[in-house]
Amino acid sequence: MGRANPELVDLVGRLIADGPTDRPPLIAVVGAQGSGKTTLARAAAERFGAVQISIDDVYLTRAEREAMAREVHPLFVTRGPPGTHDLGLLQQLIDVLSTAGPDDEILIPDFDKRGDDRRPVEDWRAFRGRPSAILIDAWCLGAQPEDAAALVAPVNALEAAHDPDGRWRRAVNGFVGSAYADFSARFDAVLFLRAPSFDVVLDWRCQQEADLLGVAPADLPAAERDRLAGFIQYFERVTRRMLDGGVTADVVVQLDRNRLPGSMSL
Repeated sequence: MGRANPELVDLVGRLIADGPTDRPPLIAVVGAQGSGKTTLARAAAERFGAVQISIDDVYLTRAEREAMAREVHPLFVTRGPPGTHDLGLLQQLIDVLSTAGPDDEILIPDFDKRGDDRRPVEDWRAFRGRPSAILIDAWCLGAQPEDAAALVAPVNALEAAHDPDGRWRRAVNGFVGSAYADFSARFDAVLFLRAPSFDVVLDWRCQQEADLLGVAPADLPAAERDRLAGFIQYFERVTRRMLDGGVTADVVVQLDRNRLPGSMSL
């Protein structure tokens, strides 16, 4: 993913400075997969003495998602969409960090994506003291729910094949409009990194995977690209909704295909 854009790091710094002074400002950095939100949040946390937490760190455990798959819809076994995160755990973490003393050590949850489960507590990373700000990178925070008519037709092959009656997408939409909307409303600022289109998301996600594997994007195996193309379908509906303006954000930064910032709206 490379280094965070200095202009965007400065922007996060301004959002921190404009936040409350009686507690660490709570700021969300949101955007599609591969948009650079985690890279930005980490760079800003390091520069300003903040703590960075990814919503990916608080996925529901494998067992919890398997229970959702049985009780709600089989597609909920796959992590990522709204409904597959432990927002209660994340809120508890925010509360503890907001009131931490200078010598307190707070453990930050960690999720093993290859093992598809939360790591044991003894493997969580520690943050000491009270942070200057709490930066949460989360792809779907600020998303607005769709109306019922928009949910009727599937948006991709995944929905057509595995959610023909729309039960899964209605459930995801329900989480977007309730628990996730309530949670994002508590933030002091939401910064949305807006991709130029959904079409770039697969290339961005493949670049992420290539970086993890230590290969050039062009050398990523075709089978891996196909796997990722299938995986991002779980995110497609909500991502398209956000790109089309269905997002509540304090700052929207338009990115180009190279993730460089262009226009900015407040």
